[in-house]
Amino acid sequence: MRLRPVLWAAILVAAFVYVTSLSHWNVRNALRPLERAGKQWSEPQTARTAVFGADEQNNIDIYKMANAATVNITSIIYRENWFRQILPEQGQGSGFLIDEEGRILTNRHVVSGRAPEIYVTMADHKTRYKARILARDERNDLALIKVEPKQKAPFLRLGDSDVVQVGQKVIAIGNPFGLDGTLTTGVVSAVGRSVQTEEVDFEGMVQTDAAINPGNSGGPLLDSHGSVIGINTMIYGSQGNIGIGFAMPINRAKAMLEELRTRGRVTRPMLGVSVVYVSGDVSEALELPSDGGLLIQDVQRGSAAEEAGLRGPRQRVILGNYPVGIGGDLIVAIDGKPVEDRQSLERAMNRKRAGDNLELTVYRNRRTQKVTVKLGEAPLPL
Repeated sequence: MRLRPVLWAAILVAAFVYVTSLSHWNVRNALRPLERAGKQWSEPQTARTAVFGADEQNNIDIYKMANAATVNITSIIYRENWFRQILPEQGQGSGFLIDEEGRILTNRHVVSGRAPEIYVTMADHKTRYKARILARDERNDLALIKVEPKQKAPFLRLGDSDVVQVGQKVIAIGNPFGLDGTLTTGVVSAVGRSVQTEEVDFEGMVQTDAAINPGNSGGPLLDSHGSVIGINTMIYGSQGNIGIGFAMPINRAKAMLEELRTRGRVTRPMLGVSVVYVSGDVSEALELPSDGGLLIQDVQRGSAAEEAGLRGPRQRVILGNYPVGIGGDLIVAIDGKPVEDRQSLERAMNRKRAGDNLELTVYRNRRTQKVTVKLGEAPLPL
C-alpha cells in the first residue's frame, strides 16, 4: 500500500516532463480550438507583399517614367460676345516634354486661336509655366511650344511610327476631363487610317482601342519600351470613348522638328491649282480617259504649277447645272500612284514640304506625259 502513492507520483512527474519537453507545444496551440469555437467565420490571410505580373510591372514602370514628362496644357483666348463683351474662353489638353530645355509637343487644336495665352502645369501639380508657341503644323494637327523650366525637365524618347504593328501593346497618358495623370492601355487596332474632319483630312493615322477622351489630345501614345509612337489626337464620333481613337504618327512630328531645325520654320507646300474629280461617263463625255482623274480648273499666276507649265481650261461647259472648265490638263497619277478620288492630291501634298518635287502624270492633247513641279510655300494660317 505504501508503494501506490510513490507510483502515482512517478507517473505524474513523467507526464509533466513529457508534455513540457515537446518542441511544438505552446499555450496558444492548446487554446486554439476554444478560440475557433467562438468565431462564426475566419478571414483570409492578407498577402504581405504585392506580386505583379510582367505586363503589370511594365505598365507601372512606364507610367512612373512617362507621367513625369506629361503635362496639362490650358489655352485661353478672348472672344467678343453678342453684347460686345470680351470674355475668356478656356480649353484644355495634354502634351509631353521632348527635351530637358522645356520643348513640348502637343496637338495644334489644343493651342489654336489667335494669340492664345498658354499655361503648362507639370506632373507635380504645383509647378506652372507660361508657354510660347514655336511652331504649328495645321495639316498634321501638331504644335511645338516651350516653357522655361527652373531646372532640367524630364522628357520622353521619340520612337519610330513606321514600324508600328497591329496588335502591339500601347499605353496612353494624359488628362481626360481634367483628370491629370490618367493611364489607359490597349493595342494598335489599325495603321494607315484616313480620318476626315470638317477642316482637313488626316491620313496614315494610328488607330487604338486604348481609351482616349476629351483632354487626352496632345498626350503621348507609348510602346512597351516607353518610346512615343504617336500623339493622341481624336476619337471616333462625338459620344466619347467607344474604343476607337486615333493618334498622329510620331514620325510626322519628327519631320516637323527637322524642318524647324534646318529652316527655322515649318512650311506648308503650295501647288497653285484648283481641280475637279471626273471619271466614268463624265470623263468619256469630255473625251477624256474613262479612268478619269483631276481636271485642272485654274492655275494661279506666279505659282509653282504655272512655272512647271501646267495648263488650265480653255473653255467652260455646263454639266448637271454646274460649269466645268475643259481643255486643261487631266492629272491621272501623282508620284506614280493613280488618282483614285478627289482627295488624292491632298493626300500627296500632306507628305510634302515646300521645295519638294511633285511628279504629276497628266493627260494632254490625247497623250500622257510627266511634269515635275517644285512646290512653293504657302503661309501657315493661325
